[in-house]
Amino acid sequence: MEDRSGLIRPALIAGLLIGMPLVLFLVSLCLGRYQVDPVTAIMVLAAAITEFIPGFPVHISHIWPNVVDTIVLNIRLPRIIAAMLIGAGLSLSGASFQGLFRNPLVSPHILGVASGAGFGAALGILISGSGILVQALAFAFGIIAVGVTYLLARTYRSTPTLVLILAGIIVGSFFSAMISLTKYAADPYDKLPAIVFWLMGSLSSVEVSDIFWVAPLMLICMGILLLIRWRINLLAMGDDEAKALGVNTRQMSQVIIITATIITATAVCISGIIGWVGLVVPHIARMIVGPDYRKILPVSLVIGASYLLIVDDIARTLMAAEIPLGILTAVIGAPVFAYLLRYRNVGWR
Repeated sequence: MEDRSGLIRPALIAGLLIGMPLVLFLVSLCLGRYQVDPVTAIMVLAAAITEFIPGFPVHISHIWPNVVDTIVLNIRLPRIIAAMLIGAGLSLSGASFQGLFRNPLVSPHILGVASGAGFGAALGILISGSGILVQALAFAFGIIAVGVTYLLARTYRSTPTLVLILAGIIVGSFFSAMISLTKYAADPYDKLPAIVFWLMGSLSSVEVSDIFWVAPLMLICMGILLLIRWRINLLAMGDDEAKALGVNTRQMSQVIIITATIITATAVCISGIIGWVGLVVPHIARMIVGPDYRKILPVSLVIGASYLLIVDDIARTLMAAEIPLGILTAVIGAPVFAYLLRYRNVGWR
């Protein structure tokens, strides 16, 4: 008789990873100051889909108040999609960087993208406060920061990985100082609170239009990382071993850095700076599926999307005033990472 005991745990993990985001998606649609029951939420989504598809044979009667459409489709749905995209993107970028740099303490912000994007957003708020300008400058300066980091690291020929990390720390510190200078110059009654709140991270201002330009860019870059995830296994072995196996390490490193940077910069420009997600989630994925990056990346994607969605639900329902996401991710992420460090041996092996 065939022993299938070894298949139970992988099948259970796969089932949980598939079902968890779907359940959380539905629960998040229902949570909020205005309660919506799950059946109504499903019907609202189904009605929107049938109206979007011309000639769809099934028609759903509109038996709920019009305010439910506004709450579910225009307020909660864009926010839920943004939370899942950002959580998945930051986790995927963090896992990719940890493999590339062969360091378990690396996060997506290591190359200065968060500080650069934060300065761009602060500058945009200081200039006019226009949402489009803030997002554009945040994205642009996030890319510029990583570009400067890469060019600075290229001036040295030895230990390129270590130099790249050090260059990221230098650039990140510079842009952090520029953020402080921007806050110092801002109006303390208007501009300064807006800058401080943006830097703490929030999805309260996400709109449908944001999703239309953010989602394609992030999904394309995440797809690229997932397609090359088997090569990250080779890069994690070291440059010499990867080159011996036929991998162009410089080209592959550039692809990972560019795609992860675009994902992170895109996430930061609509949500602000959200830390710990890209650092903690890959470790949780590694505990579940082991050190194989062919499994770590997709598992990190799913767990990251679910994790940030849970955090965002807590942020908007726990108190009367919304709690910034950056505060919650740090409050939750720091103890979790301390536990992993103390009891789960997260060192690089």
